[in-house]
Order: sequence, then C-alpha cells, then structure tokens
Amino acid sequence: MKMVRVLGVLPGFVGFICLLLLTGSLVGIEIDTTRIEATTVPCLDDDAGGCPVGMTGSDFYVPWGFNFLDVKIHIEWSEPEKAWIGVVDAKYAEECPPNSNGLTSCEADDFEFVAGGPDDSDEFTFSLKPGEYRFTSGGRDGSNLDDQLVSITSTIHISTIGEIMLAIIGVLLMVGAIEMIYPIKLFWKKFVDA
Repeated sequence: MKMVRVLGVLPGFVGFICLLLLTGSLVGIEIDTTRIEATTVPCLDDDAGGCPVGMTGSDFYVPWGFNFLDVKIHIEWSEPEKAWIGVVDAKYAEECPPNSNGLTSCEADDFEFVAGGPDDSDEFTFSLKPGEYRFTSGGRDGSNLDDQLVSITSTIHISTIGEIMLAIIGVLLMVGAIEMIYPIKLFWKKFVDA
C-alpha cells in the first residue's frame, strides 16, 4: 500500500505540470518587441502606372507544428501616412518575383493579403498558420524614399484544443494521484462504519 502511495506522486506531479502549462498558456508569453529600420517604397504618382510593391527575398516558413500553438505577431510602423506593410502567400513570389532591389512588377491590387496591406493604417496582427509567406511593403501616393521604424511584438499561447487537452489530462492525473494516495473507498468505508 505504501508503494502505491509513493508511485501516486508521479501522476500527480505530471498533472500539476499540465495545469501549470495551461495557466502559462492562458496568460501567454510575450516576446520583447523588436524594432528595425525599414525603407519606405517611393510612390510618385505619374503616367507610368501604379505604385510598385516591395517584397522580402525569401519565404517566411511556418512549420506544421504551429497547429498546436496560437502565435500572433503584431506589427506597427512609424510612417503610416507614407507606407503600408502586408503579408502575402509565398506563391506570389513566382507571379511577382522581387528584383535585386526587392521591388516587384506588381501593384497592391495584384495581391490577396493574409494580413495587413494598403487598407491598414499603421498596424496589424498576423496569426501564424502553417505555410509559407512573404512580407510586402508599398508607398502611399506621393511618398518618397525614406526610412521608418517597424516594431514587431509576438505573443504565444497554446491552441484552444491544446489547452482543453491539457486541462482534461491534468485534472484526470491529479484525481488519479489523489485516488492512489488516499483511496476514496477507504474513506467511504470509515464514514459508513462511523
């Protein structure tokens, strides 16, 4: 009987860790804000056509494991009156490949934005889902070449399904551990006998 009580500590400990992870996920983890200097894409409205769109030179790959996480990236920039920032599917790199300067031959209307884009004023939040993405940027009418400060803040939670699973597993393990250490049947028998 004493050995069962000693072994009951292990599921109780694992259940406690599950509930601790659940609490951490509900609160969330916020990673320190990263600030980078970015160049605004000039957009001089002339007869040549619309404004060019800049694109990152490589894909931003989000692996399959992010299905179990809820990661949000909040992006804001200091010159919203001059520029916009957006996220598109990486497939657009084939249709509108960036040149050596990072500019594409496409305009903002040629893209379907996953997050951000010319309609967002000065910030947006991008929820990471598995896939490949590219960051884009463009100038607003009349903007010239300039620098701007871009702030990126990330928050991490476990996905809702993961949180539910952790809660169920944690509670079941804790109840099982209590049952192993202090069997309810014995307490019930003592209660009935009294």
